[in-house]
Amino acid sequence: MDVSMTLWVVTILGLAALIGADFFIGRKPHDVSVKEAGIWTIVWIVLAGLFGLGLLFFGDSQASGEFFAGYITEKSLSVDNLFVFVLIMAKFAVPSHLQQRVLLVGVVIALVLRTIFIAAGAAIIASFSWVFYIFGAFLIYTAWKLIQEARADEDEDDWEENRLLKMAEKRFGVADRYHGTKLFIRSNGKRIMTPLMVVMLAIGTTDILFALDSIPAIFGLTQDPYIVFTANAFALMGLRQLYFLIGGLLKKLVHLSYGLSVILGFIGVKLVLHALHESGVHVPEISIPFSLAFIGGVLVITTITSLIASKRQSEREAAESVADADGTEKDSIGA
Repeated sequence: MDVSMTLWVVTILGLAALIGADFFIGRKPHDVSVKEAGIWTIVWIVLAGLFGLGLLFFGDSQASGEFFAGYITEKSLSVDNLFVFVLIMAKFAVPSHLQQRVLLVGVVIALVLRTIFIAAGAAIIASFSWVFYIFGAFLIYTAWKLIQEARADEDEDDWEENRLLKMAEKRFGVADRYHGTKLFIRSNGKRIMTPLMVVMLAIGTTDILFALDSIPAIFGLTQDPYIVFTANAFALMGLRQLYFLIGGLLKKLVHLSYGLSVILGFIGVKLVLHALHESGVHVPEISIPFSLAFIGGVLVITTITSLIASKRQSEREAAESVADADGTEKDSIGA
């Protein structure tokens, strides 16, 4: 897709305006209700849909298909990232009324970092076509690792601060409590960070790790930097509302990691096939419509099986609880 500098500027300004409006609306710290989160989640999804349709009418069907495939992939990976955000919020004991501010600023940091990653990725791909082999192999490895982690059922408390965050804490120091929405305060004549600033940095910089699989994944669906950027932007900008909307549902998506591993493995194979094709090897390439259908199908199946498994687990726990209560009652009577 041929994108002029004017279109790039208009798009960036438009996205900046949307982020500014989102910040202005949610500037006052408050507890986000499910209704508010649901309304804004729908708004962001509709905006992404309209943008994709705009690409169809003003661009072509391929650009539109690539955007929707990339958007759905990035959105699904973002849902998995919410698990880590929940752990970070819990680790730093973020007050509920400040969580929406943390997520908003964290998402902006993540968007800036991903823009840098996208620019670097596009430049590398333009100069070295063999990088598709590396991207493909990395995604297949990541898919295998996701399955291993899902089967291991890792402890929820094993999130650790990244090195950049530890350096910032050591350099500036951290206050012992939250000070409203303040990011820095003065203590004993020294300017130090508040826990709120630390959490924002944690959310934003942790996204660097997420980008290591999400950026190669979307480059496996399209090599157009404009589509890669906009798909990432729309997927990230609705993340804050999605956090509050499905926060309680996250624990029920027990098969999400398996679904994402299948998707990443699929895109990894697609990248390897594309690399072989670019090298002159006659191999079939996977089309965007098939990719879109495959990704959507995997997510639907994963969600359904997750909810069924969670329901059965809840029923087993309820039955065990009743059985334990009956046993305790009989023991007390016997005594």
